Amino acid sequence: MLPAGARLTRRDEFASTIRHGRRAGRSRLVVHLDMASTTDPASQAPPRAGFVVSKAVGNAVVRHRVARRLRHLVAARLGILPTGSSLVVRALPPAAAATSAELGADLDSALRSASKKLRGREPAR
Repeated sequence: MLPAGARLTRRDEFASTIRHGRRAGRSRLVVHLDMASTTDPASQAPPRAGFVVSKAVGNAVVRHRVARRLRHLVAARLGILPTGSSLVVRALPPAAAATSAELGADLDSALRSASKKLRGREPAR
């Protein structure tokens, strides 16, 4: 379970992360990782995460199962995310049939890739 302070909840937070963050896609999910500007007070805030699981993934039962698995996986990885970062994880339809181990491997790979892309630039805000 993600602590309340570690969740993205507002639409504009999701939109900003998706628009300004670095994207890394895998077969089952796509991650968008963004950093707060170093002059922004949010740059000292703990990392935050949000999830997008559309109807394309499956019915409500399947979508909630995928979202729970992703929340659990991201909660275990919050400590490796940089301070002030925001993360949006978007599940793709193949996530419905994936095991937690497969989702975890895709998540780790995508986070590494997005982090490398993010290190190469200063946040533009």
